[in-house]
Amino acid sequence: METVHDRVPDGIKVAFHDGPAAVHGGSAEESQPALQVEVLEHRFSLRAIVRGASDRIVSFSRELRSFASTISAPSSRYEVANSAALNALVGLKFIRQTDGAAGWREVEKCFSQLTVSTSGLLHRSSFAECIGMGKESKEFGGKLFDALARRQEIKSDSIDKEQLKKFWDQIADESFHSRLQTFFDMVDRDADGKITEEEVKEIITLSASTNHLCNIEKEADEYAALIMEALDPKNEGYIHVQKLEMVLLEASKKSARGEDSRNLSQLLSDQLKRPGTNNPFIRLCQATKYFIKHNWRRIWILAFWVGVMTGLFAYKYVQYRNKAAYQVMGQCVCMAKGAAETLKLNMALILLPVCRNTMTWLRNNTKLRVIVPFDDNLNFHMVVAVGVAVGTGIHVIYHMACDFPRLIHASSEKFAVLEPLFKEQPSSYWELVKGVEGVTGILMVVLMVIAFVLATPWLRRGKLTGFNTFWYTHHLFVIVYALLVVHGLKLYLSTEWYEKTTWMYLAVPVVLYALERFTRAFRSNIQPVTIVKAFDYSGHQRGGVLALHMKKPDDFEYRSGQYMFVNCPAVSPFEWHPFSITSAPGDDYLSVYIQAVGDWTRQIKKVFSEVLQASSAEKGGSSEGQNLPNYPKVLIDGPYGAPAQEYKNYEVVMLVGLGIGATPMISIVKDILHNIKKIEEGEADIEGGRGGGGGGGGGGGGEDENEFKTRRAYFYWMTREQDSFDWFKGVMDEVAELDHDGVIELHNHCTSVHAQGDARSAFIAMIQDLNHAKKGYDIVSGTRVKAQFSKPSWRKVFKHIHRRHPNTEVGVFYCGPPRPTKELRELALDFTNKTSTTFDFHKENF
Repeated sequence: METVHDRVPDGIKVAFHDGPAAVHGGSAEESQPALQVEVLEHRFSLRAIVRGASDRIVSFSRELRSFASTISAPSSRYEVANSAALNALVGLKFIRQTDGAAGWREVEKCFSQLTVSTSGLLHRSSFAECIGMGKESKEFGGKLFDALARRQEIKSDSIDKEQLKKFWDQIADESFHSRLQTFFDMVDRDADGKITEEEVKEIITLSASTNHLCNIEKEADEYAALIMEALDPKNEGYIHVQKLEMVLLEASKKSARGEDSRNLSQLLSDQLKRPGTNNPFIRLCQATKYFIKHNWRRIWILAFWVGVMTGLFAYKYVQYRNKAAYQVMGQCVCMAKGAAETLKLNMALILLPVCRNTMTWLRNNTKLRVIVPFDDNLNFHMVVAVGVAVGTGIHVIYHMACDFPRLIHASSEKFAVLEPLFKEQPSSYWELVKGVEGVTGILMVVLMVIAFVLATPWLRRGKLTGFNTFWYTHHLFVIVYALLVVHGLKLYLSTEWYEKTTWMYLAVPVVLYALERFTRAFRSNIQPVTIVKAFDYSGHQRGGVLALHMKKPDDFEYRSGQYMFVNCPAVSPFEWHPFSITSAPGDDYLSVYIQAVGDWTRQIKKVFSEVLQASSAEKGGSSEGQNLPNYPKVLIDGPYGAPAQEYKNYEVVMLVGLGIGATPMISIVKDILHNIKKIEEGEADIEGGRGGGGGGGGGGGGEDENEFKTRRAYFYWMTREQDSFDWFKGVMDEVAELDHDGVIELHNHCTSVHAQGDARSAFIAMIQDLNHAKKGYDIVSGTRVKAQFSKPSWRKVFKHIHRRHPNTEVGVFYCGPPRPTKELRELALDFTNKTSTTFDFHKENF
């Protein structure tokens, strides 16, 4: 053990013991300080260092002798498995609060609320909720209640406030002995100081149920035997609490060394933070600079769009300011016509972002992607829609509330200048709106209101209307465009053809969009895909997942991260839904994963499930296409560009998927794996003297190899359901087997499991480590990659990647629900602005 001095700012000296590098991840609450990190205001005292080292050596020798006297020398296999198991109990906690006094105030408040109708007595069933474990841990909290009650010799199922305070003091005690004793009191039901295999099985079943791990619950017998094998090497039939505590203390001291560098790093990180400023003007300037730096492409597009609209509005306003109509209707006609001109522009622009083939071609084959944010195409579509709504509102209001009344009530002398445009002066609103101009205008407004309202997120994603309603009503735009052309040809105040410019604005975008739709229809119907395999992953909380493997059409070329549209006529002949492509370009098949969360997705899963159930050709819920001629017909349209396809532009990538949002990231992981194989094969060819011109197997190897820049990937997948890991089990095992150089770092997080160190997951962590050490696979994910508990601490993840890749541009790609987007974006900006690592954030929400 070596004492090291590190260079730190003046006035700060840090003494620590060198140890293995800290592993990132986990929250601050999970970290247990293991050594004293001493901050001194003066220079180190050599005498103090020597005395401290001497004390530690003496202490260590004493503990080692005590340890040796109680435990016989174990076998090497026992050492490996035992060490893994013991680490699961180091840092054990029953509550999240580190300050028991502060936490008690919240518990006291909750106690008062829960005992209003029970005369101040808290029942066993409400104990977990009262101490902050939550209602979902009711059964586990009941076991903890029983253990604490046995220690306090309480026979009743209800306790008062004073007894609750004693319970709280016990579980809030930070000492290792106290926490461990409380935990084993839960397991040791008969309080004889010995834990039997049956008691271990019972607590495993309880822990699995509390953490929603049904697969572990089914195998409780096997895992109980595994724990007994590791912690009862003499086959005595029980685990002695005192003996195990000594082993745990020794494991705790060993793990303490690994905490040193983590504690020092945290201290230095806090001390070396950039000094902030209290000057609000400087803070505003910095915030503005950062905003412009990260949003300049959006800014110039929006500025250009607003500038063009302003110019058109001003042009039309001035034009009508000098016409005869101004003498009758005044500024009202100028405002209405200016708004109409912007409306024409926006009705043309709104089609361009949804021309998917055009957008994908521009993204893939031009340098426009450098200055145009193609990832924001749908956002721009919605922004232009707001422009359409504003323009329509101004145009309609100024016509109906200002122009029409002035026309009706104008004197004969004033109206005389408009007689060439009107046969006679209108005497009522009805005469102005009954014509073609009025009817088309009113119909357009009604259809726009319907389409706009049903396109709002809360209605589009809600149960009241849903996606189908949005999809069908959005296609009312076909009628709207037809009415708009007619409306533009029948203007009151324009007679010459060149003054009727509506069709000029719309011609190119409408033709382009029509060609897009014809291309999609022709391409998808001429080559319906052949389903090779189908997998029904049922039993999930959200309705299950359907995986389709289909034969890849010869001319279907795509990149990892892209998506395609899927249509199943047996469900609906008109509906097309987008799904990320999960296969990689190097695969000889296409695959998509469809989660049953809406009407269409539930129905297609049901249709395929019925076919699979009717077939006995294959086991495990999958069947070969040739054995199932009754597979429903499936059409595809694509591929289309998506943010994740840009991953090849970065040497380091951070891939984040939430739930089914992992699908494009799986394609990227597989693509990286294929490129690793290609590189290894190329090196083998060179070493074997076979030359290197050919490039590797299918999927356009030569071009991909030249474009491939990625040298490091960090993949974070979060899911609540344990069964979800079955979706990509093969990919995970393949990465673990073939990625010899550690290019891909996999982090699977099962968020239903309580965080590492929580008493509710302690036994899960123990059997996870034991099983992985003995059999080489993870009990939670069922793969060779160990699953982690709870969600990641994203700040620690970013810090970890920054430290490993300083002065590097890192691509951060997220796919999933919008929830984590804000935190990931803010952290990417924060670390980009304050460190030497640049994090480029890309998102794809659904």
